[in-house]
Amino acid sequence: MARKFRTADYEKTLDLQITLRDVLPPDHLARFIVAVVAQLDLGIMYRKYSEQGAPPYAPEVMLGLLFYSYASGVFSSRKIERATHEVIPFRFITGDMHPDHDTIAAFRQQFLAELKELFVQILLIAQAMGHLQLGNVSLDGSKIHADASKSKAVSYQRLLAIEAYLQAEVEELFTLAEVADGGQLPEEMNIPDEIARRQQQLARLAEAKKVLEERAQARYEAEQAEYEAKMQARAEKTDPQGKKPPGKPPQPPTPGPRDKDQYNFTDPESRIMKNATNSGFDQHYNVQVVVDHDSRLVVGNWLCDHTNDKQAALPTLDTVPPAVGQPKKVNLDTGYFSENNIASLEARGIDPYIATGRSPHHQGWRAFFLDNPNPPPKDASVKEQMAYKLQTTLGKATYRLRKSTVEPVIGIIKETLGFRQFSLRGLVAAGGEWTLVCLAYNLKRLHTLQVG
Repeated sequence: MARKFRTADYEKTLDLQITLRDVLPPDHLARFIVAVVAQLDLGIMYRKYSEQGAPPYAPEVMLGLLFYSYASGVFSSRKIERATHEVIPFRFITGDMHPDHDTIAAFRQQFLAELKELFVQILLIAQAMGHLQLGNVSLDGSKIHADASKSKAVSYQRLLAIEAYLQAEVEELFTLAEVADGGQLPEEMNIPDEIARRQQQLARLAEAKKVLEERAQARYEAEQAEYEAKMQARAEKTDPQGKKPPGKPPQPPTPGPRDKDQYNFTDPESRIMKNATNSGFDQHYNVQVVVDHDSRLVVGNWLCDHTNDKQAALPTLDTVPPAVGQPKKVNLDTGYFSENNIASLEARGIDPYIATGRSPHHQGWRAFFLDNPNPPPKDASVKEQMAYKLQTTLGKATYRLRKSTVEPVIGIIKETLGFRQFSLRGLVAAGGEWTLVCLAYNLKRLHTLQVG
């Protein structure tokens, strides 16, 4: 007996009539986002529109579309446009309208600055819903690929070599133009055009050189301040008899650009950074988030071009809106450790828990149930005091929450949402897009808290 199968009648299916109410349940994310956007004060956006021209799409429609797109892992304006035709939740959010990709991209670019205000409004909505009561937080960062290829980058050493080569060619062409007659040159060669092309390249190189020198000066000033602080601390540890403290003294920084300093012509504000996924280097931005422990909502976010996290701690925490509250305790990994960060956090009334080194893996259960260590001596360094603090019962319990708060949030953004590359270029634009990503994550998380 032949096995029977259920088959599809595609011609009949094409005539099927359904309503969005049938396929979008009341607790669907698209409906939730539309309801939240309806509560936002969008006056600052409406005031940017002119009274003239064809009627634009309402900001509520475009914001809902962007929020749902990023929360669903769709970041390309062309893909968003296609989804408004093919995907049911997108058709619901746009009211069965279909903004083209240019309109979507232009709206996103135009209102990047306003997203920071909307980020705060949505956190306040989360508070009103009873899902956010700011308390202890964790801070962490990650590298996100810039909209630029490292093949479009040039090192300072290579830049100088190219500059010298082009200058020599320009001088050669000027000399050739003075002594050569028309019969000695290829017919298709136009010396003024060739000189102009190389001079244009030299101008771009000069701009890149200036940027690299400015970055080098800023780095030198920061390293010099750190060096002087270390020397001061070392001097304070020197006993009255003049015996120097153990260890090698710190080396003073060297001014000026380094040979391997990089400049990218596609996105000059992005930097070459180590890629944790394959231990290589690529063109990235450094993104930061502050995550509330209880709600797992992002309460602060920042983007920078620093290759390490030490300089990002304070600016990122300063993005937590005062209207939402002030964190009581903050967890940071060893990449943020510095005496200045500890002192500055304590001056803000925030109790810091910053790792002083990397913890070994697979320590076993005994590492978590040992008795509290002996307190350090009164003259212990800031690092020794922090290491003791993290070994206490309270310190271990507090710091351990990093692994279930901020680290999963970054993992969700990169793996579940799939956000691994910016669509916009430059610190300001990429920073605005990062706020949009965090805002979309918060809506998705808030929806889970509401319906869960």
